Amino acid sequence: QVQLVESGGGLVQPGGSLRLSCAGSGSIFSIYVMSWYRQAPGKQRELVASVSSGGNTNYPDSVKGRFTISRDNAKNTVYLQMNSLKPEDTAVYYCSTVRGPVRYWGQGTQVTVSS
Repeated sequence: QVQLVESGGGLVQPGGSLRLSCAGSGSIFSIYVMSWYRQAPGKQRELVASVSSGGNTNYPDSVKGRFTISRDNAKNTVYLQMNSLKPEDTAVYYCSTVRGPVRYWGQGTQVTVSS
């Protein structure tokens, strides 16, 4: 069983920054890909960042250059640093990982970008 707990969301003005954290437990953390997704009201959940066990990262064009994913395997934690935030970044952000055929999700943390 894998448990993921996100934190760090909140209200921020356009152009501001937030750092999200995701604490994982239950299985060997370091060898698995960790990802952040987001879901805005009325939209499908979308991938915003992923990091492999070796530290390779992947981002869609919509956040590339503004978001940075990182991991601290000693703490079983993955982070999402979000800079230059835009109103369209407003969504619930979820941490996720896969173990075999099962994708695990955290409970999500709300990020609202508004003046």
